[in-house]
Amino acid sequence: MHFLLALLPILLILVLMVIFRWGAARAGSVGYLSALALAAVFFGSGLELLAFAHVKALLLTIDVLLIIWAAFLLYRVADEAGAIQTIGAALPHLTADRGMQALIIGWAFASFLQGVGGFGVPVAVIAPILVGLGFTPMAAVVVPSLGHSWAVTFGSLGSSFQALLAATGLPADLLGPPAALFLGASALLVGWMVIHSTRGWPGFKQLFLPATVMGLVMGLVQYLVVLAGVWNIGAFLGGLAGLLVSFPLARRVRGQNQNQEKLDIRRLIVALSGYVVMVGITLGVQLIPPVRDFLGQVVISVEFPEMSTTLGYVTPAGAGRNIPLFRHAGAILGYASLAAYWIYKRAGLYRPGANRRIVFGTLQKVMSSSVGIASMVAMASIMQHAGMTDALARGLAEGMGQLFPLAAPWIGALGAFMTGSNTNSNVLFGALQLRTAELLGYSVAFILAAQTAGAALGSVIAPTKVVVGASTAGMEGKEGDVMRQLFVYTGLLVLFISLISLASVLLANR
Repeated sequence: MHFLLALLPILLILVLMVIFRWGAARAGSVGYLSALALAAVFFGSGLELLAFAHVKALLLTIDVLLIIWAAFLLYRVADEAGAIQTIGAALPHLTADRGMQALIIGWAFASFLQGVGGFGVPVAVIAPILVGLGFTPMAAVVVPSLGHSWAVTFGSLGSSFQALLAATGLPADLLGPPAALFLGASALLVGWMVIHSTRGWPGFKQLFLPATVMGLVMGLVQYLVVLAGVWNIGAFLGGLAGLLVSFPLARRVRGQNQNQEKLDIRRLIVALSGYVVMVGITLGVQLIPPVRDFLGQVVISVEFPEMSTTLGYVTPAGAGRNIPLFRHAGAILGYASLAAYWIYKRAGLYRPGANRRIVFGTLQKVMSSSVGIASMVAMASIMQHAGMTDALARGLAEGMGQLFPLAAPWIGALGAFMTGSNTNSNVLFGALQLRTAELLGYSVAFILAAQTAGAALGSVIAPTKVVVGASTAGMEGKEGDVMRQLFVYTGLLVLFISLISLASVLLANR
């Protein structure tokens, strides 16, 4: 009974978003209110417990939203200067081969954009470029949708991974490496699927080597960056490495009818400079101890007492989410945004009214998603403190048993599909997966890696993302066709994560 009641808020969100096509903000609010009512009526949660759960949720929400707001601000700063368009226009100069263009633009460049932007930016930017190069509208949407999927968790400057840390309370050095390993392995499959979706099996045979090399490089670079502790630029540097290694590979597959328009090297360097500065600032803050210590002096931290429900579920005393205000990833992105703005301004790349468009464009994009994230964070916090997450975990542990590692990625993918976001899925199911892994005695790190990897790959078939991509490629009204094609590839990717999740857990438990 308690399992079914605890499941109700999640089912409500799923039905409202998938069947009734509500947005994350509206559906999340209903899920939050239902969790609040159930916690009070059926799970013995008093006013004091619920009040503390909301304060914790507020800290978690601030922690996640600081990154999301700042990441999209940086994207708008670059986009308003024409930097994104300049970088995208330069890439077709490398090759005229359709398959190689798909790998470079729809995979490596899409991953690069996911690293710094997210929020549907890779598909929205790349789909029109591919249509202009002669790709079918279907391929123009499918290719970047697949191409950026492996980079979602550590993309958007790590906002989805930050949400996983916030939801579970576990450190990045425990969760980061296995998540990067799972996603790096999936990057290889993504490249092969990109070729197959554009050139079929003949193209797969021809471009197998360049796709394999690019996939290995991107996955390995992201893993090493995450291992070094600078996970918020993992996808960015992985995508950038893929772009760099694709240059010599493209020389082997040039094709015909090369773009004869002269490439403006100076403009390209200026366009890239904003991101170079971002990497420099990030590395400086994270790796130079005096800078790190100085910026880490101001910390928002709240200590919470032990809390318990009338049914006996206890939440131990301890601190909520600590937020180092001036060393936070969102603050670092803010510094990078200001530096990039100064560079582009000095280069004369802004038209009159740019400041207004940057600010209002950012606010317009992030407000709706922020409301959805805030409501789902609150819902997850209430469910955790009321013992609802524990009830779900116990039900899953009893129902799945030894097969739970196979199910973990599908749970993450389901959360991303129904909420449109890896971030939301990690918030919604992170604590659930953690508790289930603990009950079954499985490696928490591997189960949570499966959660976020499944959510990253599953997020590309979320209806909200598909609608955005289809609209930019002239596929309005044909979103169902796009989803059907993506379902096959995405299902295989999540199945792959299921298998390596099970293998990893079995090896860890030997």
